[in-house]
Amino acid sequence: MITLWCRLSLEYTHNFGLFVCAGFEQFSPETHDTSDYFTVKDFESVISIKAETHNFPTTVEPFNGAATGTGGEIRDRIAGGKGAFPIAGTAVYMTAYPRLDGGREWEKYTEPREWLYQTPEDILIKASNGASDFGNKFGQPLICGSLQTFEHFENGKKFGFDKVIMLAGGVGYGRKQDSLKDDPAPGDKVVLLGGDNYRIGMGGGAVSSVATGEYAGAIELNAVQRSNPEMQKRAYNAIRAVSEEDENPIISIHDHGAGGHLNCLSELVEATGGRIDMDQLPIGDPTLSAKEIVGNESQERMGLVIKEESIEKLRRISERERAPFYVIGEATGDMQFTFVNNQTGEKPIDLKLEDMFGKAPRTILDDRTVAETYAEPQYDAGQLVHYVENVLQLEGVACKDWLTNKVDRSVTGRVAMQQTAGSIQLPLNDCAVVTLDYQGERGIATALGHAPAAAMADPAKGSVLAITESLTNIVFAPIEGGLGSVSLSANWMWPCKNPGEDARLYAAVQAASDYALALGINIPTGKDSLSMTQKYKDGELVYAPGTVIITSAGEVSDVKKAVSPALKHRRSQMIYVDMSRDAFRLGGSSFAQIVGSVGMDVPTVTSADYFARSFEAVQQLIDEGKVLAGHDVSAGGLITALLEMTFADNRSGMDLSLAALGEKDIVKVLFSEKPAQVLQVADGSAVCEELKFAGVDAYVIGEVNQAVAAWAEANGYAFEGPFFNIYHVSPHETRNPEEFVTEVCYPVRKR
Repeated sequence: MITLWCRLSLEYTHNFGLFVCAGFEQFSPETHDTSDYFTVKDFESVISIKAETHNFPTTVEPFNGAATGTGGEIRDRIAGGKGAFPIAGTAVYMTAYPRLDGGREWEKYTEPREWLYQTPEDILIKASNGASDFGNKFGQPLICGSLQTFEHFENGKKFGFDKVIMLAGGVGYGRKQDSLKDDPAPGDKVVLLGGDNYRIGMGGGAVSSVATGEYAGAIELNAVQRSNPEMQKRAYNAIRAVSEEDENPIISIHDHGAGGHLNCLSELVEATGGRIDMDQLPIGDPTLSAKEIVGNESQERMGLVIKEESIEKLRRISERERAPFYVIGEATGDMQFTFVNNQTGEKPIDLKLEDMFGKAPRTILDDRTVAETYAEPQYDAGQLVHYVENVLQLEGVACKDWLTNKVDRSVTGRVAMQQTAGSIQLPLNDCAVVTLDYQGERGIATALGHAPAAAMADPAKGSVLAITESLTNIVFAPIEGGLGSVSLSANWMWPCKNPGEDARLYAAVQAASDYALALGINIPTGKDSLSMTQKYKDGELVYAPGTVIITSAGEVSDVKKAVSPALKHRRSQMIYVDMSRDAFRLGGSSFAQIVGSVGMDVPTVTSADYFARSFEAVQQLIDEGKVLAGHDVSAGGLITALLEMTFADNRSGMDLSLAALGEKDIVKVLFSEKPAQVLQVADGSAVCEELKFAGVDAYVIGEVNQAVAAWAEANGYAFEGPFFNIYHVSPHETRNPEEFVTEVCYPVRKR
């Protein structure tokens, strides 16, 4: 028996993490409420990191669900301290199988359902359109993302992302002097920036907390918010203007999200109490009841507390930015929170703050550990080429240009490394990097990691793999202060209140905590979505695999040193860096997925100390400029990492021998997703010796090959690579052709 104690509360104070970084240059007008010259000022800064999930709304209405998810996480970062500045965003989408073109092999292991609202194909298209639309209109580039589709039926249970995962995150910065909110004093004014109240998002926070399909369709649709990015941009411009002043007049700030006015405004005056004048609230729908006015989740609104003497200045700036501006109440000092209609005298909300915040409800979840086992993947090494073709077609591995090409990934002029890499912009970078200002070399890096299929087999190992993948991605940017200065966001999506799932979540969270502590890194922010179950009309339940998505962020010492996976066209060597010291295992991998399995033999990191040592060693190589290109081994395994490095350029290939890796099963070598790095370096032997001196296992596995490209050019062909010679055992070490595999691909066309 395991007992879980959970404290339930409203969104609180900071909705994201802040950590200190170096100073930056602020380029802004000398004064913001009149025309003035732009000046450059130096400030100490803090970096913000945030990830928000909008799973239920995106399942029900994908466009607005994803759009308001993006808008919500941007507002969370704006509301940091006394006002902060978003720079760039991230996005993750996870759905059931889209079954395009009649379905692929692995999609036939499960049957499609009578989808409640939207098909997986519709969700992928519309949700990405919604998130892209909001970011493009607001002016925030999307610089990092991930995509996964998954279903699996076994043991009488159905797993799939029928209730989808839509995660919107991002990074930004603020001034250190404004990184903490102040407490209001009696008489300080409560201000609302943004649009009117409508019958939108009614009960959204509550409705999203149960299985989708539990309520009637009208209730669930009415709980979805609607996006208005232009309004949010107007409000942000006003907030940014006063936040860039030498003396920021904002005392406290909070966005309107789940819970509407009740959540936002109560937290603004939590330290003093406050009175909200309902007749001063903007009402777009005159039929709204008092309860609907208080609780509606109309978007793109910000609540502020400011001194009375600053009201007119903020009003002038808001009028210039066309941001609706309303003084709606004041802090009182009586520790009472009241909504009052001054025309009628009615008080629909009149509560002591201690009743709202001092006695948070407690829920007890009792659960038992339920042992789940999943069959190991079955395969035939003779079908290797077929397996490669299938893995490369998985949505989580395949080309993402249908996503990357619809978002603005360079606006602001601060993007140093965006989503795509190489001359043809095809493969994705492992991490994304932005600069803090327009002149300096310092910046912010961010990356993602998740392993939901592995977590099905072993929730603890799933957490370790998710954290590790995020770190093996961000390692390609030189992090100021090394691993210890990286911060994480952990977003938990779990089908709780089902037998065994609460216990599995407990194990997953405990493992994430233990692993992060062992690595010496913090997790200052995150979010939970613990109702990841879809309920169909006939009572059928489909559980989303328990998932944690890890977002990492850190200060970059020199943005110019960041490394991409794009293979460089020069004579060089490829090395394999083992980041885990585990065996080659196929459990929870993309390969297992394409053969209709999950498996129990899941890779992990055998030692946190070893991983930390390997992380710092790779960082040292990058800082010294010894890594020409690099890629982590994750989704799709080693073969996918190698292929993606060549997809960025059509002039080079590789001659590879994997004998040094010590695994005789070629399928395990190529498709295992155990944490590792593949690096292109000028002198592989010297770099491997340097790594081994640091206590890190590294092996030369081949050379970058330019011969075929040269032949094609000399004979009037245009080479369209990539090409490989891949040997499991070197032909120089055996005469038996069955002991080695050779795959050669030379795509050419006549000029």
